Amino acid sequence: MKRWKLWLPLALLAVLALVLARGLQLNPREIPSPLIGKPAPAFVKPLLDGGSFDSRSLQGRIVLLNVFASWCGPCREEHPLVTQLAKRHPQVAFVGLNYKDEPTAATRWLRELGNPYTAVVVDADGRVGIDYGVYGVPETFVIGADGRVAFKHVGPLTPEVIAQRIEPLLK
Repeated sequence: MKRWKLWLPLALLAVLALVLARGLQLNPREIPSPLIGKPAPAFVKPLLDGGSFDSRSLQGRIVLLNVFASWCGPCREEHPLVTQLAKRHPQVAFVGLNYKDEPTAATRWLRELGNPYTAVVVDADGRVGIDYGVYGVPETFVIGADGRVAFKHVGPLTPEVIAQRIEPLLK
């Protein structure tokens, strides 16, 4: 009985070490999304430049949905990459989802940095973000021509993520 009490803390420490070691192998940017492989949530929202946008109008096209905000530092960092990507793939609908932002600030930001988007949708209340499971900005989704979510990236895009994960889906 006494030996069992001596080995129990060591066994618990070994289990804890295994769990922590597994956690260190995970990529925090790859948060699994329950939407992968499922139809993208449809929405109708106002456009930044006036009018309204119905996401169903893009059925049959590949869509890159980029969630951004003018107050987001990492969004500013990734913006040149999004712009370059949009230039390389004019057949893809690049939709900017302006998340919980002031429209005037977003307009000024896009005027300053350039607007790579086919449409800029205003999500002032964050409802579309909730439907897509957005944790924060920036986040990027690729939606296939079949209307299903093919990919989700949390955080700013990098050249590696674009080359290895996104560009193959845009072709």
